[in-house]
Amino acid sequence: MNTAPHRRLEGRVIIATHNPGKLEEMAGLLAPYGVDVVSAGELGLPEPEETGLTFTENARIKAIAAATAAGLPAFADDSGLCVDALGGAPGLYTARWAGPEKDFMAAMTRVEEELRDAGAELPDLRRAHFISALCLAWPDGHVEDFEGVVNGTLVWPPRGPAGFGYDPMFQPDGQPDDNPRTFGEMSGAEKHGLPPLGRGLSHRARAFMALAQACLGANFD
Repeated sequence: MNTAPHRRLEGRVIIATHNPGKLEEMAGLLAPYGVDVVSAGELGLPEPEETGLTFTENARIKAIAAATAAGLPAFADDSGLCVDALGGAPGLYTARWAGPEKDFMAAMTRVEEELRDAGAELPDLRRAHFISALCLAWPDGHVEDFEGVVNGTLVWPPRGPAGFGYDPMFQPDGQPDDNPRTFGEMSGAEKHGLPPLGRGLSHRARAFMALAQACLGANFD
């Protein structure tokens, strides 16, 4: 938790990601607050090596690298899928399981195969959570960290064409019994829309709500 006073985010901010799915979600979350966003890719910034041991450390590495290189505040996310029966894997290696081709169908298949190898076929044994760590970094070294988590169950086969990554196999808690849906079956507004229009359901939305209240003057009460 930050001990320094929160700092208001204004003007232009870099979204420090080269992931198109994350970029779309993060730009959409920032859009209502009048912040001018530009991506690390648009600025030609390199992707720093993620050597952190936690999601927060990796988010900080990306945000600080972008803020330092461009002289602008930078907003970065590090997130992942943690599967209980797999000891928290893929965890920090969530993206790497998709390989250099970013083949998340292959990554989901690997998760499913490892769950079967572990004998985790019943829903109660297929529990998992997504975690998102967000970092805002300013060029002068000030940083702010926020975190969000959403719990759910992994399904097979994957369902739905929406979202990205492991969304089609992740069914978040709180779905109606007669029509439980995965993130891959939800619209962007359903997945990460913020109150009052949405429920702030996703891990990234939950982390962003904390950030928005601290640094953008938002009030979700």
